[in-house]
Amino acid sequence: MRRRWLGVLLFLVTIAAVLLGWGLHPQRFLPLAREVEYSSPFRVSSDMPLVLPRSNSDRLIADVEQLAFVRHEAADRARARSYIVQQLQSAGWQVQEQPFGEGGVNLVAERPGNGSTAGVILLGAHYDTVEDSPGADDNATAVATLLETARLFQQKQTPRSLRLVFFDLEEAGLLGSEAYVQQLQSEPTFDGAVILDMLGYACQTPGCQTFPSVLPIAPPTDRGNFLGVIGDQGHPALTQSFTDANQPNLPQVLTLSVPTMGRFTPDLVRSDHAPFWRSGRGAVLVTDTANFRNPHYHQPSDTPETIDRDFFLGSAQTVINAIAILLQGAIGN
Repeated sequence: MRRRWLGVLLFLVTIAAVLLGWGLHPQRFLPLAREVEYSSPFRVSSDMPLVLPRSNSDRLIADVEQLAFVRHEAADRARARSYIVQQLQSAGWQVQEQPFGEGGVNLVAERPGNGSTAGVILLGAHYDTVEDSPGADDNATAVATLLETARLFQQKQTPRSLRLVFFDLEEAGLLGSEAYVQQLQSEPTFDGAVILDMLGYACQTPGCQTFPSVLPIAPPTDRGNFLGVIGDQGHPALTQSFTDANQPNLPQVLTLSVPTMGRFTPDLVRSDHAPFWRSGRGAVLVTDTANFRNPHYHQPSDTPETIDRDFFLGSAQTVINAIAILLQGAIGN
């Protein structure tokens, strides 16, 4: 009986946390055209305004188009890795392969920070697909955003280090991120992970957006025109960075902070952030909500033609803004 009441108590805590965690940040409408100085409520290690680099839309779209092929079998995943490595090396990064299991290969690249006591921010995404799907949204949009982040930040000096990780075999059960987190356990300078999984699909028809049934509140919208950011309550700075990153003409940002009790929220632990949560590491998932919005999820129709170009470009810019904030941020969460 005691165990039963403990389960009920934990469930009620989860509900309260979810209720308090929702935050919808309205879109604002001003032109976005170039690098801008930006003052953020997020604590930064300098009194100087942040400079948020502007992404290149042509490069982002080109990366998605180049990666929009089925990346399921070993040879196809190797082809995707070859493209990723080529793009990273062209941008000045050194890339390490991290093999795991039977044929899995993660790719890792890092640009050191200049803060003597600052830590590391990881930006990650999986590059594999399910069988028979070219995965333009899932997950070429995210991989393209990592590649554009690499181009924009390679020469920038920030206190924190930026680590880019391209996970393999996410679709086989988060195998790449599980393997990566296992070797991360002994790293004390790790400050958090930003995991991207599907950034390119939007829908405007009422009712086109659904939500996991476990959420104990009425969702704030039934239209899929926002970028979802799901974080754990123990590391609020990661989620807050996306609130601060919301800029004029970018998609709305809807944030959700939850306790890391995945047994109560199975739909919230289906991507590569989950192994970080299970290990007690801070992480956020950034997503267009996948099958809760996108009818092409895991289908042969997940092609570049079904991506909402403006939404994707705005989502990528939001991620870049948040990474700029986190890399400049003071140590701690």
